[in-house]
Amino acid sequence: MRDYSLLKINLRGGIISPGTLLQVLAAAREAGVRELSFGARQQLLMWVKSETVRGSGILELKTQLKQLKIDFELESDQFPNIISSYCAEEVFPTGQWLSEGIYQDIFDGFEYQPKLKVNISDSFQSFTPFFTGNLNFIASETQNFWYCYVRFKQSNKIFRFPILIYTLEIPKVCQRIEEVILNGGEMNENEVYEAVIAKGEIISQVILSDLQLPKFSLPYYEGFNRYGAKTWLGIYRRNETFTIDFLEEICKVCVETKVGQICTTPWKSLIIKNIENQDRQKWDSLLGKFGVNVRHAANELNWQVEDHSPEGLSLKKAIIREFDDYDVRTFGLCFAVQTRSKSEVFGSVVIKKRAILKGILSVFDIYHTTDFNPNTRELVLFEKGVNKAHVPEILQRLSKRFYAQNVRQEVAIPKPKERKVSDLQIVKIHQCKTCFTIYDERFGDSVNEIPMGVKFANLPSSYCCPVCDGEKSEFIEVESEGLLF
Repeated sequence: MRDYSLLKINLRGGIISPGTLLQVLAAAREAGVRELSFGARQQLLMWVKSETVRGSGILELKTQLKQLKIDFELESDQFPNIISSYCAEEVFPTGQWLSEGIYQDIFDGFEYQPKLKVNISDSFQSFTPFFTGNLNFIASETQNFWYCYVRFKQSNKIFRFPILIYTLEIPKVCQRIEEVILNGGEMNENEVYEAVIAKGEIISQVILSDLQLPKFSLPYYEGFNRYGAKTWLGIYRRNETFTIDFLEEICKVCVETKVGQICTTPWKSLIIKNIENQDRQKWDSLLGKFGVNVRHAANELNWQVEDHSPEGLSLKKAIIREFDDYDVRTFGLCFAVQTRSKSEVFGSVVIKKRAILKGILSVFDIYHTTDFNPNTRELVLFEKGVNKAHVPEILQRLSKRFYAQNVRQEVAIPKPKERKVSDLQIVKIHQCKTCFTIYDERFGDSVNEIPMGVKFANLPSSYCCPVCDGEKSEFIEVESEGLLF
């Protein structure tokens, strides 16, 4: 008989309020839980002992969660979490019309618990995956309308609905598609679409152009980072676990400084937005109190391991150590470790464990996605039957192939026609003397919400550099041919 059970709480869209999380943490502590983790689908996970010396264990925890009206699953994943790119909103480059309110309208519209995986994604970002769900909604260029891509369970085959779905229709469309797929037996793409449309009118638009996704580039999602007049904080833990004590202190500082949300990410980390400048020291002190480091190497952050996989986590750490020893560059790649045959992971390089000799021994097969784009989900075998000790070496070879491929693609791009100096327009711009950031009236300053066309002389005296906070007087006028570097 197992002593511990896995309890899962879905955080819809990867968002939870500090007050609600504090209640969950208090109930978990009473049940003897000392640490928990966040899953690849932005959910909260914890192992709970059946009975504890202090407290009433899992029965008491279940009772308290029901009283708090918090849905949970025990040793089950019948209802996957709805994941979203909301965690990237404001802090990474995103689309023009998506906002917190639009995301929240979608989440509030789900009056049922989906049994299929639902992804809600901004098409401009590359921080959260696009097609890891069964129902994948991706924002189009038309305001409040979304592409809908459907992927059958345990399949990589994806088909697109021939219409754009209106924002407030997404929950209804999800429920209809789920009913059709789960109850309709074997159906092809057209049959699924026709069955959904037959259930009633949907506010939609015709698709006029194909979806254009950005080239994958995982942004650095840890540490303190400025955006506009505020700061966001990313917290990653190497062992993928957060202590109850640490999380409680995070919630208390959020409440004290009026931060209303905590975001979880598909990389099993946390993002805390809207930190005011005067509160930065409180967050520094909190991290110092618990000895939490927030400046890990980028080649450690671009990994996804299955939820609760000690073997996968151990392999990841071993590979990273060897990468550090040989100073291996991995920018532009993301890696995934799969130790369980039916699990789903996201990566441009996928390391799959395979049992041999009737399960006595195991080896690893190494794949990469087409063009090393993790969103294609089409795997190409690179090396088969690799011993665990040789996996880091094979990955180094694969990384070199990736960069060699990029070089060939760059060489193949035709060079633009050279222009004569007489054809060039010399533009007067302003540059910060401290960090060399440029202010060009042709583009404005999106960080400080300065629109295009505003001359530097017309900027308010309170204007400051969006990078180093240098005053307006610290900018000097230069020609476009004479920038400082």
